[in-house]
Amino acid sequence: MHKKPETKTNYSGGELAILEAAEILFAQKGFDAVSMSAIARLANTSKPNIYHHFKNKHDLYLAVIKTAVQRSSALLDALEDSPGTFRDRLTEFSSGQLNNILGHKRSTQLILRETLSEGSKHGQEITGLVMGNVFNRLVAMVRQGQQEKEFREDIDPTLAAFMIVSANMFFFQASPVMQHIQDVGFKDDAGIFSKGVMDVLINGMLCEGAG
Repeated sequence: MHKKPETKTNYSGGELAILEAAEILFAQKGFDAVSMSAIARLANTSKPNIYHHFKNKHDLYLAVIKTAVQRSSALLDALEDSPGTFRDRLTEFSSGQLNNILGHKRSTQLILRETLSEGSKHGQEITGLVMGNVFNRLVAMVRQGQQEKEFREDIDPTLAAFMIVSANMFFFQASPVMQHIQDVGFKDDAGIFSKGVMDVLINGMLCEGAG
């Protein structure tokens, strides 16, 4: 059983307004360029009220990130003990995670901004949260599929998990470009993209008997 990080979910209306304002500004400008005064103005509240709910800017920042990560964690919660094959579970996770990414673009952009910033201590912190809570659990699901003889034993489960997550992030980042490329049948349908990626990942590209 994987330990899940403690993440508050029952925020008050005032706390949600603060989190939303912080998410917008952090996604636009990054952690260092955002002041608590700016967050207070956008949330239509005061700095003392923010500090009443969050002890400092770093604590608020982590609350925004943990809330975003919790969506994928909750998806895994539902899938880890669900019936069906591991192929079905991984495919459902891929589709569900992509829907979360596209449905919460600000938090996705925030995660990408920080993780792609070279040497960012906040990026390292996000990576730790994502890797610890979601990525490692996804790796474990692939490994369990290997143990139950559903997946090949010689496949690196870490690589498989990385391919699933990175494909979804690529779709998010490349969507504007794909609109200008002809014959991209999945550019307007994330479901087709996710299903196709998982089909190629799990079944490969070779015809039966080829090679």
